[in-house]
Amino acid sequence: MRLLNRLTFVLPFLFAVVSSAALAQDMKVTLLGTGSPPPVMNRFGPSILVEAGDRKFLFDVGRGAMQRLAQTKTKWQDVDGVFFTHLHSDHVVGFPDVWLTGWLVGPGRNRPLEVWGPPGTEKMLAHLVQAFEFDIKYRISDDKARPEGVVVNAHDINPGVSYEQNGVKITAIKVDHAPVEPAYGYRIDFNGRSVVLSGDTRTSENLIRAAEGVDLLVHEVVSPETFIRAGVNAERTNSVVAHHVTPEQAGEVFARTKPRLAVYSHLVQPTATNDDLIPGTRKTYDGALEVGEDLMVIEVGKDVVVRRPSPPKQ
Repeated sequence: MRLLNRLTFVLPFLFAVVSSAALAQDMKVTLLGTGSPPPVMNRFGPSILVEAGDRKFLFDVGRGAMQRLAQTKTKWQDVDGVFFTHLHSDHVVGFPDVWLTGWLVGPGRNRPLEVWGPPGTEKMLAHLVQAFEFDIKYRISDDKARPEGVVVNAHDINPGVSYEQNGVKITAIKVDHAPVEPAYGYRIDFNGRSVVLSGDTRTSENLIRAAEGVDLLVHEVVSPETFIRAGVNAERTNSVVAHHVTPEQAGEVFARTKPRLAVYSHLVQPTATNDDLIPGTRKTYDGALEVGEDLMVIEVGKDVVVRRPSPPKQ
């Protein structure tokens, strides 16, 4: 009887441990920033945190990414690397803040930072290190910051597998953001789960092939109506729209790829509402769809679960 009582006590505990271990093997995607160049407070610049097993990666580092990381309670020193989709300013402007503040604040980063991106990434980051040479020198000599933590190992990459360690595989996908070339989307595979991030692109056959049947497809979108409401002239509006996908076009992409969940992020412009995006998408796609918000969390496992951010405290 004593043995039975002990088993009755121990088995639920073991089940909880196993369940927690299984959950740790899923992927978690946090939309840190879902906006675009206009500076608005509810949609910071494009940036996505992907956690797969014990690995953490940032994909793009737009305006306010450091603040959003802090809100998620993610320790910067735990971030294993950064991937850039392309080098437009709104996708990289938050990098110096994340890189340098993350090196200095708290326990501070104590290992080199790996960064991958399209050709030009190595050159850009070499110049950033040079630009902040004065600050870096005195942070090390006066603030005693660990010199290894400010090191950036930059990698210009081509389409294909860019990272494969600890069961995590990250593949760069060449997308169509011409005349910005090359521009990449990324596919992340881990433990039988898959996530595709579109980056900035028109309708891309490469992306469609890579995203077919994925668990989660996070895709950019442009709303022409928001440009009209903002009084942007027709020439400028047409130019911007031509570099992205409209809701109708995105719906066609989703219908062809059939993800378990499609999520909009990087809204162009960030003032776009659900009414601007969903009706057009529904003309061609009737599957699961969410309009992303800053700090929205998507857990990708047996189920794909969306957790919306809590409303701000009054």
